[in-house]
Amino acid sequence: MLHRSGFVNIVGNPNVGKSTLMNRLVGERISIITSKAQTTRHRIMGIVNTETMQIVYSDTPGVLHPNYKLQQSMVNYSESALGDADLLLYVTDVVEKVDKNEAFLHRVQHVECPILLLINKIDLSNQKALEKLAMSWHELLPKAEIYPLAAQTGFNVDVVRKRIEELIPPSPPYFEKDALTDRTARFFVTEIIREKILLYYQKEIPYSVEVVVEQFTENETNIHIKSLIIVERDSQKGIIIGHRGQALKKVGTMARKDLEKFFNKKTFLEMFVKVESDWRNRNIILQQFGYEIN
Repeated sequence: MLHRSGFVNIVGNPNVGKSTLMNRLVGERISIITSKAQTTRHRIMGIVNTETMQIVYSDTPGVLHPNYKLQQSMVNYSESALGDADLLLYVTDVVEKVDKNEAFLHRVQHVECPILLLINKIDLSNQKALEKLAMSWHELLPKAEIYPLAAQTGFNVDVVRKRIEELIPPSPPYFEKDALTDRTARFFVTEIIREKILLYYQKEIPYSVEVVVEQFTENETNIHIKSLIIVERDSQKGIIIGHRGQALKKVGTMARKDLEKFFNKKTFLEMFVKVESDWRNRNIILQQFGYEIN
């Protein structure tokens, strides 16, 4: 029987629901989700396998104007997704304006692969407004197929999934058939801890933070993790730790519970905070943290 495989890349502006959609399509919690923009910093693959098909989904950071080198790396991930896709999912929503980020949209207009334009969060709109919005998008991306959906509830996601499967080209699998992602266990530890930091702290603090796993030891029943939370200033270190360490303890408890669900094992988590001045603008540090720097 003919086997089909393909790369389906998910792009769009910040906070339109790309990661929520990714997790729906993959059927696993691959990408972290918060209501804050810039939650996704890396390009993350989620792999769906059947006997006759392999779909490699890629979640990418929201497209933004970079103010420092970390954000430039995030933009690079999104732009690279335009060049190696068999199918592009351009995610927007009923809130953002159609002409937002025109430079990136201009690049999407010249993509040669099929494009599905997905208008998310339709539960926040009405039929008349949605039809008007769809017409505006059709004028900008006339080759794209347009689908309304609500990724949070799953509305119309199955219709989109069926269309994706129809458009996947014939090909042998690119990864082992039991693969779920291209990322390591350590990566998901850092993402889960960073998600809790995004949820717990306010304002600039979460965006100034990076998480590094220094030790990951696993046996049949337990996992022992030692992690570092990197901040840019001493004042941020104090906020992360909190009065008598209560803030750090709270975040650690939240992260540990999710890690135990993710790995299905008893997890022991140690977290420490370290200051690395202006790390978001230092190429060597960014590369050490796994970001691609041009």
